[in-house]
Amino acid sequence: MLDMRRREFITLLGGAAAAAWPLAAGAQQASMPIIGFLSSISLEGAAAFRQGLSESGYLEGRNVSIQYREADGNYDQLTEFAAELVALRVSLIVASPSSPAALAAKKATSTIPIVFLIGADPVRLGLVESYNRPGANATGIVFLSDELAAKRVELLNELVPPALPLALLTNPTNPNIAKVIRDTQEAATRAFGRELIVITANSKSEIETGFETMVRRRAGGLLVWQEAYFTLERALIVGLAAHHAIPSIYGPRLFTEIGGLMSYGANRDDLYRQTGVYAGKILHGANPRELPVMQPTRFELMINLKTAKALGLEIPPKLLALADEVIE
Repeated sequence: MLDMRRREFITLLGGAAAAAWPLAAGAQQASMPIIGFLSSISLEGAAAFRQGLSESGYLEGRNVSIQYREADGNYDQLTEFAAELVALRVSLIVASPSSPAALAAKKATSTIPIVFLIGADPVRLGLVESYNRPGANATGIVFLSDELAAKRVELLNELVPPALPLALLTNPTNPNIAKVIRDTQEAATRAFGRELIVITANSKSEIETGFETMVRRRAGGLLVWQEAYFTLERALIVGLAAHHAIPSIYGPRLFTEIGGLMSYGANRDDLYRQTGVYAGKILHGANPRELPVMQPTRFELMINLKTAKALGLEIPPKLLALADEVIE
């Protein structure tokens, strides 16, 4: 059984702000608003989320309660967890950090406000009508996985001999973005005249088998799609990339911090913090249908020179000049 963290605190009334918005009417239980935190993986981003929430004056256990549900990479659990949160009459649901979590929340309720943190296009997924005017009960933060695909190919292309193909690791249990992943990444790879080997995996054994396929097909580099399950299994992926000497690029810096070669993406803690800020605005009475979907404006390139040395790679000076952080 998955370890589910269920914490509920009851103190003096922290304000009836959530009831100020019609969709949240009746969503409060006991004397303070309750947030349902629905995560497709672990609760690693919860601390940064609480920091953002505190910027709006909400402190867990003092004037807001948070009910946590984590699927630990098992996306099938998300529907059940979302239904549990709705049954608890939470004031809002935070769904992160993947589209399956957001879609499970959206399916569970059309009235309780939802703040999502995802990498896919929320308009294409049907979560919102538009970025500027979401139009329903959901809004949130998008970290632009699709749009960053070409940039990651460009960065990896600087290090891999031109004759070798690139591999893409993706998760088939996230069908909502599978086609977009392939189309976006394949187009970016073709632009550099390379072949793309698509590897699908949703278990440790499939990840291991995927690396064996990369070696057999002589993949010169690996692009790991920014996907919640892969973040959960980052130690395994980084370890296999090192063992098989495959230069790899990731989205979250978490991979590079533990030995991955490169990462390029938005700062994860800042994304979670902003999610907390949005949750606080809604608890204060803001209408999610009028809160625009936010996108990061700054992205970090992180390079691990220790890993580059172990792989026998010389990082070009122009790439080092672009790096926001270098691990030596």
